[in-house]
This record gives sequence, C-alpha cells and structure tokens, in this order.
Amino acid sequence: MEKLLKELQAAELERQTRRYFLQTLGTGIGSLGFGSLLGSCGYFEKDKVASAPLQSADAMGVRLPQFAPKAKQVIYIHMAGAPSQLELFDYKPELEKYHGKDCPAEFLEGKKFAFIKGVPKMLGPKGKFAQHGQSGAWISDYLPYLQTVADDVSFVKAMYTDQFNHAPAQLLMHTGSARLGRPSIGAWTVYGLGSENKNLPGFIVLASGGKQPDAGKSVWGSGFLPTVYQGVQCRTGGDPVLYVSDPQGMNRDIRKQTIEAINEINKQAYEEVKDPEILTRISQYEMAFRMQMSVPEVMDVSKEPKYILDMYGVKPGEGSFAMNCLLARKLVENGVRFVQLFDWGWDTHGTSEDGSVEIGLHKKCQASDQSVTALLKDLKMRGLLDETLVVWGGEFGRTPMQENRDGQVLPYSGRDHHLDAFTVWMAGGGVKKGFSIGETDPLGYYGVKDRTHVHDLQATILHLMGFNHEKFTYPFQGRNFRLTDVAGKVIKPILA
Repeated sequence: MEKLLKELQAAELERQTRRYFLQTLGTGIGSLGFGSLLGSCGYFEKDKVASAPLQSADAMGVRLPQFAPKAKQVIYIHMAGAPSQLELFDYKPELEKYHGKDCPAEFLEGKKFAFIKGVPKMLGPKGKFAQHGQSGAWISDYLPYLQTVADDVSFVKAMYTDQFNHAPAQLLMHTGSARLGRPSIGAWTVYGLGSENKNLPGFIVLASGGKQPDAGKSVWGSGFLPTVYQGVQCRTGGDPVLYVSDPQGMNRDIRKQTIEAINEINKQAYEEVKDPEILTRISQYEMAFRMQMSVPEVMDVSKEPKYILDMYGVKPGEGSFAMNCLLARKLVENGVRFVQLFDWGWDTHGTSEDGSVEIGLHKKCQASDQSVTALLKDLKMRGLLDETLVVWGGEFGRTPMQENRDGQVLPYSGRDHHLDAFTVWMAGGGVKKGFSIGETDPLGYYGVKDRTHVHDLQATILHLMGFNHEKFTYPFQGRNFRLTDVAGKVIKPILA
C-alpha cells in the first residue's frame, strides 16, 4: 500500500511539470509541436507491417507477417567472444605450411587490429579436419558431435563485419548498429509477429559462461520499440525470473488484486497523458502475473525422460549451457517466438590456457558440442526443426596469424579479432540442408567468393520469418528505422 501511495504522489508531481502542461494543451502551437514530436517517436501508427495496433494492452497478440514465412520461431546461439573459424570450420591446409613464418606484408598494411603490433607469425590450424556427411562439410575434431549432423547444417563462411571490438560488434550483430539504442533482432521479430503463448514472453534470453555479453543487456533490448518487446532473461537455477514467486505472506488472490489496483491507476494515467509506455507497463504487469504459473512449469526439466537429459548432457538442478539448449527446445515447443542463448568465454587471444585456441577453445567446444547437436536432433525428432530456425555464431572471426602484444610472443596459441572473415551456420526453418556458401583465400584472411555482411544475415533471418527487411520499419525521430539500417540483402542461395 505504501508503494501505491508513493506512486500516486509521483504522478501528482509529474502533473506539475512543463511536459505534462504541453501534453494536455487542447489548442495552440504547443500542442501541434508536441503532437508532431510524438508522431516522430512512433506514437501514431504509421507503419503498416503489424496487423494489430502497435500501442495496445494486447501488444503481444499474434500478428501476420508480410508474406508466408518458412520459420515460425528462432533459436539464436551466440558464442560471445568469437570462436575461431580456422579451428572449427574453415579448413586451410595452406595455412599449415606457413605456420611460424612472418605474416605477409599485405595482411598488415593499412589494417588495424585490436592487439597485434609489428609483424606477427602465422599460426596453423590446431584442429584436425575431415569431411563429413554426404555434403562433405569440413568440420574439425573439436566438434565430433556436430560432425554427425553435417547434412542438416548450412555454413556461411565468408561473413564479415565492421567492428573488431566485442561490445560494438555484438551490438552490430544483434541490433544492426554498433551504437546503443537500437532494437535487437529478437525484439523486431516479436514486434512483427507477436507471441503464440499469452502466458510466456515472446522473446526469452538464457545466458551461460559466468558473465553477460560484453555489450550487456542491450543486445536483447527493445531500443526505441515499446519495452514490451525486449528480451526477458531467465535463470536456470532458483526462480527462473527474479521475483516471479509471491512474496512471503501474500497469496495469489492478494497478488491479483494488487496488480488490478496498480493497473487501474496506470489506465487513468494513460487516459490523461496518452503515453504508450503506460500501456506497456500494464501489459507487463499482467504478463508477470501469468508467468508465475507458466514459467516455472516450462523451465522444469524433471519430467523429461532420462534419455533426453543424457542426450543433451544435462544434470538436473545444475545451470549450464546444456541446460539452456534443452530449455530452448521446451520454450519454442511452448510457443516462444525468439529464444536467445548467450555463452560467454569464446575469446581466445593466447594470454592464458583458457584463452588459447589449443586448450581453451577445445574445452568450450567440449562443453557445448554435445548439447547443440542434441538440440538439432531433438527438434528434428519432434518435427520442430522445419519450422524453427537455429543460428550459431560469434560477433567476428579470428586472424590467421598468432597474436602478439607489444611485439611480444604470448605463452599460448591465440588469434586476434578479425572482421574480414568468419563463419556462421544455420539449420532448420527454410534453410538448405548440407549447404555451404562463401569462400576465403588459401590462408583464411579475406573472403574471395560470396562474401556476406552481418546485415545480410539479419535480412535473411527476417525473410525466413516472413518479412522484407527493407519494408519492415518503425517510425522514430522523424524517419523510418529498420534492423538492417540502409544495407543488407537476403542470402538467397542458402534458402531451401
């Protein structure tokens, strides 16, 4: 009750501000100017993409895409830190011949690196490569489980980006911009399609590895979209969402009455000021109440058969990347539109054992390979893979030369950040099986055939979800914004 009184007091104080005065002007230049400002911030529905009103208490209702989609939901697996493509997928036997030799001058002239100084030595691949499946995909022995599903996966091998530092590169990968403030791809997806389960958020995030991504929670934020579309981070231990349980001494009926009282105040405030974020707040209070029952049930794996737990490598009660992969399947099975997995610890500079390509990268692969492969097999076994798009990758690639710092050789084998070539793979919803696009030069430095940009990947994901990335926009600050900014093209050869 005390909190309600404080909220009423805050609302009363807000009514005394200049902003409130301008909002409530009935006539005059002030109201016209303020009205145009609201329109430029997305207050008025100018965009025709969504079939339901953008600002409503039912903002998460199901909406139709622009055209028939190939995928209904997305599981995006981001290995934060950027795994080395040269140890995993991009086999370069020529690089082995140059191991230990000085880096060619043309690789260094006019280039900027995060840490490399002077003339580094070339570094041969540490993984042992072989071709797998009928497709003949090159996959190293770092990923023995993934080798068994090579014919279900399509590789994009000559991808490039504009950023060589983790935070801006992660932002670019997930929001289309290296700067803060843009909506994430998950938020765009839910804004366009809504949610099929009114008791669960349309966009859920699961993080592992002990740390958050370098770019923080902005990589699953809603930016200038209403906050109802931002990702909801769930935990794999304790309450899946903080404060989802009723406080001690409060039963469910009291909780319901409290939320109804809060929302009544919010509705009155909306009628006075017409701030669309108030509707978002109402929707979120109602969603939080429904989540109290639905989220714990969906996040409970105790009823999963033992063979499923063993397939993923899950230990009940232990939060892990493997657990997150299993939960991702359960979430899309229950109508969650976009599931984002972040796993921290894939940065391999060679400064430590865990940060090396010969030991640390191998350990990260051992901790994730089985569960990622199990996810693909499980989705396929349940008939969900054809309608679920699975994406795997990091924010950039790694250099074909050994990293050095201040001209000093590091104690372990490591590679610096590299923006000119890296590998992402996709599987499921609308993607060809056992396909590969893109080719890098013999040393794995430049893309020489079918190069694809980060914006191309984003355009392709949206296309598979039923949207033309050039026409899927949101009005903000006087112009229409889109995920792919002013670039991007669909990677058509990869489409099934």
